[in-house]
Amino acid sequence: MRVGAFEINEPVPQLKEPHALAMLRPWVDVGSVGSLTLSRLERHFKALELGKIARPGNFFDFTRYRPMLSTRGGKREITVPNSFIYYGTREDGHDFLFLHLLEPHAFGEDYSESVIELLQHFGVKRYFLIGSMYDAVPHTRPLLVTGSAVNDPDQASGSGNIQRSTYEGPTTITYMIGQEAAKVGIESSSMIVHLPQYAQLEEDFTGAARVLEALGGVYGLPPNLIDSKKGESQYEELSRAVASNPQLQPVIAQLEANYDARSAASGEPAPELPTQVEDFLSEMGERFDLD
Repeated sequence: MRVGAFEINEPVPQLKEPHALAMLRPWVDVGSVGSLTLSRLERHFKALELGKIARPGNFFDFTRYRPMLSTRGGKREITVPNSFIYYGTREDGHDFLFLHLLEPHAFGEDYSESVIELLQHFGVKRYFLIGSMYDAVPHTRPLLVTGSAVNDPDQASGSGNIQRSTYEGPTTITYMIGQEAAKVGIESSSMIVHLPQYAQLEEDFTGAARVLEALGGVYGLPPNLIDSKKGESQYEELSRAVASNPQLQPVIAQLEANYDARSAASGEPAPELPTQVEDFLSEMGERFDLD
């Protein structure tokens, strides 16, 4: 069965007022936080594949998202990058759709409209984008989580100790999904954890634990979903690396001072960083360019 650009597996499940939790690569999935979070939730809810884009080449440039060649059972197979949808059910509360979205390189409006059509087809009540971004924050403080709600600007900051997002700047064409969802009566929210820019972790488990903690406040998820030990081990190793790097130590100290000043100002914008710190972080940021 086709819904927009998606091919839906049959039999089609009957879902109970589902909420859609979405992650978007590569735009807001640094440290694989969105991927880790959805994988954790999918294992907990024993999620099953619902569908995927029928013709991914209509939206994705396969010289940027490379197909993967592998050998299985003596046969050569190719795996094509795609956007996948899974679903999970629970006895009490809303069911879930889990959206593993790739940012499109072409026909972005059509891509976004197809996601909206999918949400409407399954009667989704809320579209919730989760993810991560690099920021001038220290790893020695609780990770900052910001959020926004298109329908109600105060909604996202009402649970899980989430601050209202004040970000302005370049974004993704898929931001249209949240805006268009709100127009058709679907609640639209986002939740982004801010990771230390000077750290380059392929999988940031502290970031994932922080998002799961915030989601737990929204959906009443069980505490055992939050695995903080791996993240604590990663950041302890990072602290040891900082202790042996004289160049990085004053940067961390300044980031801590900025973080504390912002916290004391109850969500007011952080004071400007010294030029030398900005320059250092800018150089570090070049290593994280996703284009």
